[in-house]
Amino acid sequence: MPTASNKIRVLMVCLGNICRSPTAEAMLRRKVHEAGLDDRVEVDSAGTADYHVGSPPDRRAIAHGERRGLKLQHLRGRQVERADFDRFDHVLAMDEDNLMNLQRLRPPGSRARVALLLSYAPQAGAREVPDPYGGGAEGFEQVLDLTAAAADGFIAALRSN
Repeated sequence: MPTASNKIRVLMVCLGNICRSPTAEAMLRRKVHEAGLDDRVEVDSAGTADYHVGSPPDRRAIAHGERRGLKLQHLRGRQVERADFDRFDHVLAMDEDNLMNLQRLRPPGSRARVALLLSYAPQAGAREVPDPYGGGAEGFEQVLDLTAAAADGFIAALRSN
């Protein structure tokens, strides 16, 4: 693992940065804290689209996250920038569409590992974190379950390296 001055930086990415990626950011932050790795891991989130730049997360994402002890209300949407591929060690997409967008945006020679978030949770039975925006409460709960599994898998991977 890196020293405190050499943090592992993780960027969670979805389309608009108001549902899935802020939930994944908050979930990984909590799991990092619980694992005692605050000084070693930094987490952020962004969207591949600019629809919600500066906006807080969806009120439903905030409400469902709060029920599980996550804090999302202070987060604000932002769009992925080319510089993110050098600022972050891991750029983790919620789904295949955003993964393809990230691969197109990625500058040649950038250092970030770009992958699907759920590659860290093969036991979850899904490759993608589905977008809950157009649905009901069960979608937001599923996002929480999947991001929790992936956060646990990410921390396990860090510890094994």
